Amino acid sequence: MDDKNKNLSHIDDNGNAIMVDVSEKDISKRKAVASGRIKMSRECFKTIQSGNNKKGDVLGVAQVAGIMGAKKTSELIPLCHILNLTNCKLDFKEYPEISEIEAICTVKCNGKTGVEMEALTGVSTALLTIYDMCKAIDKTMEINNIHLEEKTGGKSGTFKRS
Repeated sequence: MDDKNKNLSHIDDNGNAIMVDVSEKDISKRKAVASGRIKMSRECFKTIQSGNNKKGDVLGVAQVAGIMGAKKTSELIPLCHILNLTNCKLDFKEYPEISEIEAICTVKCNGKTGVEMEALTGVSTALLTIYDMCKAIDKTMEINNIHLEEKTGGKSGTFKRS
């Protein structure tokens, strides 16, 4: 393995993509929180707030979509393990002064590998669902700042974004 790949767990000694072998790892409580935002026009934001979108309850549908996305992460990200999630929660914060909505996804499991990808996928799916349900009103919406806020559990311990 060359030096640039030595810290990449999904690359073998020959540079091939691999699924990490977690069979010898201990089971621990895992938790990850991710967030991201979608920026939109005032008209679009007000439509979501009022509940008058022709396609229905935008945030309600996006919430369910985000949870479903988190549960299906291993089907979307090729080298992710299938995890038995013990909890997945998707919340929204509204910022009317800048016409933005923040999605926050919290995922938990008792397992041998972390749930960071599930939390990130949950956020992404929720935000994409908002875009899909509102694109007739505003095609210029921007999805941005999707990132891991924190994670706990496992050998690497706790990470908290500063």
